[in-house]
Amino acid sequence: MSAAYDPNNVFAKLLRGEMPAHKVYETDKVLAFMDIMPRADGHVLVIPKAAARNILDIHPDDLAELAKAVQFVAKGVKKAMAADGLTIQQFNESAGGQVVFHIHVHVLPRWEGVALRPHTGAMENGEVLAKHAGTIRAALEAMQAGG
Repeated sequence: MSAAYDPNNVFAKLLRGEMPAHKVYETDKVLAFMDIMPRADGHVLVIPKAAARNILDIHPDDLAELAKAVQFVAKGVKKAMAADGLTIQQFNESAGGQVVFHIHVHVLPRWEGVALRPHTGAMENGEVLAKHAGTIRAALEAMQAGG
């Protein structure tokens, strides 16, 4: 059994508007935004708005909404970043590599011959994040409009 959900985790604060984010997609159920410590250009996180620590305690309906959003965002990220492929990651509990205890899915664009950057804890320049967010947002909006 996993530990209780902490409503003061960084993603819960972000959802309440207590922390800024470079948003790329939002519905009444999910939010997608740029990872501030990206392992690749265009690294996006997708989270449910429901309070859930990880895959072990998320309600199945919320997990389904998250999965649908991950697929949609992944298509937009791949197109926007002209990526050759994608890595999709989701970690559960400390032993599984989870650092922020609100379920989240990493969408990482990948290019042939380009390794992921190591997770150093270094934050990306805000202007770079804003640029990538704008490019991804435009691709997602075009997809929604049928383009």
